[in-house]
Amino acid sequence: MGLIRFAVCPADRLSDWPEVHAGYLTGSDGRVHVTRIEVIDHVIGCRRSASDSVKFHVLWPVKGLGRVMISTASLSERDEPYLLAVELARGKLVQVRNQVAQWELIGLKVPEAFAGPYRAAHQAFSRGAASQGSPEAASLLAEAAIVYACEAADILVRAYSMQALAGRMQRFGTLPVLVGCELHGAVPAAESTELFQDLFNSATVAVPWKEIEPSEGKYNWDVVDRQLDWCEAQKIMVRGGPLLDLGPGGLPDWLAKWEHDYANLQSFVCDFVETAISRYVGRIRTWEICTGISTGGALRLTEENRLVLAARVFDVARQVDEEAQLIIRIDQPWNDYQSRSSYRCTPLQMVDALIRSGIGLSGVHLELAVGYQPHGSARRDLLDCSRWIEAWSTLDIPIFVTLVAPSSSSPDLGATAGIQANGRVWEGPCDEDHQAEWIERMIELLIAKMRVAGLFLPNFSDHDAHPFPHSGLMRADQTSKPLVERILAQRSRHLRKI
Repeated sequence: MGLIRFAVCPADRLSDWPEVHAGYLTGSDGRVHVTRIEVIDHVIGCRRSASDSVKFHVLWPVKGLGRVMISTASLSERDEPYLLAVELARGKLVQVRNQVAQWELIGLKVPEAFAGPYRAAHQAFSRGAASQGSPEAASLLAEAAIVYACEAADILVRAYSMQALAGRMQRFGTLPVLVGCELHGAVPAAESTELFQDLFNSATVAVPWKEIEPSEGKYNWDVVDRQLDWCEAQKIMVRGGPLLDLGPGGLPDWLAKWEHDYANLQSFVCDFVETAISRYVGRIRTWEICTGISTGGALRLTEENRLVLAARVFDVARQVDEEAQLIIRIDQPWNDYQSRSSYRCTPLQMVDALIRSGIGLSGVHLELAVGYQPHGSARRDLLDCSRWIEAWSTLDIPIFVTLVAPSSSSPDLGATAGIQANGRVWEGPCDEDHQAEWIERMIELLIAKMRVAGLFLPNFSDHDAHPFPHSGLMRADQTSKPLVERILAQRSRHLRKI
């Protein structure tokens, strides 16, 4: 078993740093190793099955930014522990340097403001790397280098977003991007209908199999019909689904007796998908067919089972409505979760396999939920998020993104999925301003990406039942959060009604 170690200085940082246990290692191909984290005194030990060179990824508190995932450069094993802060600074600087070189090659005009923090980051890192004989001094300098590097990265990504967006606007006039919200069995109150129309041009109608067919063969479509009728009355573009949830508890309870009879299980799944799509042919033209394919958790289905099942239901859906747009949803598109259990495929590889199978996939929907536990993704800075979207863009299909962030870390009685908000993700309190700022900045980045065809929010109001705590645009008392004004401003500038 391979072991790579990192010294933390000062040692008391570990007393208030539980996120260190969520750190993980990746190989040269980006594959996540199953990683066991051990903390002894001030040294972090990272164990995995192989002994090749790796990168260490960990949530690190960055002054002015919050706790974000940062990675080292590729490191080989050695007897002496690496000084963690120095290696994280090295990794971030390498990432920024490589990205600015790539973007300059395609014509990016790097703003003058970038040079100051970029130079300061290099100077602080050089001094820190040269003084590792004094770990405390070296760590302080390296932490300063990380702050400067993140500042430079932010300036760089903002410049890229502005210039890329200008090019996209010049090409299309107004952006061909759906802006939508998910309806979890409820429709906006009458007094909020006009606001919903001002904010969104699309809505996702939930079609939860578990609630529609709680007993075998007994269907109740009333809630879906009510949502769909409301969308049609408002002339809002409709998406349906997900039809199949392969995550924990996502399938009807009565299916459990068939979990060891894969042939019959597949038959029941295909029958529901066929029934649902047949019922709404002509009314719902875009379907999210399944979610949870990469993370799993339903009925002990293996990765292979989930992949084969997804391919089969896509085939059934295509036979029922050959004109429909069929999309797959990835609930944790950063594959951090793979560090705690053995997986053979990354989410990107699974979607690529489905595309290569010829099922006619019309797009991929990525759910980016930050500030939640245990479900969700660790927070990254804008540069990491930009590189993440570019990786998914290699699939050459439209990308849809749902952005989820909490506006509070207090208990939320309307949350239904057993997910908790994690207030430690932000710099300062977990509040509505942080939620609005993060989502606004992500929107600015995403609409600049050519492959991004739609942006979605997870729920309209915290008054209604919803999976993610405090994730709505409206408070439980139906008053608006700051995020509403941010999205209205974005719609006014770029995202006209389609």
